[in-house]
Amino acid sequence: MSTFTKSVMINATVDEVFGFHEREDAFTLLTPRFPPVRLISKSREGIQSGTRVELRVGVFSWIALHTRYEKNKLFVDEQIRGPFSKWIHRHEFEPADGRTLLTDRIEYELPGGRLVNALFRWAVAAGLHQMFNHRHRVTREFCERR
Repeated sequence: MSTFTKSVMINATVDEVFGFHEREDAFTLLTPRFPPVRLISKSREGIQSGTRVELRVGVFSWIALHTRYEKNKLFVDEQIRGPFSKWIHRHEFEPADGRTLLTDRIEYELPGGRLVNALFRWAVAAGLHQMFNHRHRVTREFCERR
């Protein structure tokens, strides 16, 4: 299994940064232009446990389930159907002297076993770095505006 972790310090309180992620338009704001992502359905509004989200990511269908929610601390979504054998994404929020350390931690496995994982891990990691550079930049811009 592979793990991707990326953190950013944001000059805003945990309440503000977590609140940004609870906005109804947060997913749209945080999604980069490539790969193209389209929201197909959402079982209910919000990021609380039990919310099911169906997406179209490029050519892949992706269904995720929010499995954990602790206000101002973390929320977790897990792929229940999609391109990965395993995908667990933890969004962690830690207070730091009036600021917030936001950490995205993803445990994932590609289908096809160890050889496929070894061959394509670099491509997945590069894509995740690009995506979370975008997401963290957008989060900082929105949360640091005052």
